Amino acid sequence: MSWLQDAFIASHKFVFRATGGAIGSRLAGIQHLLLTTRGRRTGLPREHPLACFEQDGKLLIVASKGGADEHPAWYLNLVDDPRVEVHHRGERARRLARTARPEERAALWPELVRQNRMYGTYERRTTREIPVVVLDPAN
Repeated sequence: MSWLQDAFIASHKFVFRATGGAIGSRLAGIQHLLLTTRGRRTGLPREHPLACFEQDGKLLIVASKGGADEHPAWYLNLVDDPRVEVHHRGERARRLARTARPEERAALWPELVRQNRMYGTYERRTTREIPVVVLDPAN
């Protein structure tokens, strides 16, 4: 990742946190959230601004990494420990993350690509299947 991308992500997180999501929760017409995972190697909290979607009452994120051939670190973290925290629409909540089941993903993917056409581009760039993650409420 370039220093410019790093700087943008750091400023996005800062502004999102400082304004409680009033600024930074919508970029390019797409809803965003802050996802906090636990680092699988360090055990430290890791915060990630991500595009999110609400569909059929589910909160969804996509592990696209811009079409790279490897999964993003945040996805590997939540596979290791699915207990996450989400800052979305001005509220913080604990969630349980899970990779969408194959039939669930097949039903969700076309709508996610319709809402963010870049996912179609990312899908063509990589040989991996891009995971769709469902963020279920933690009980």
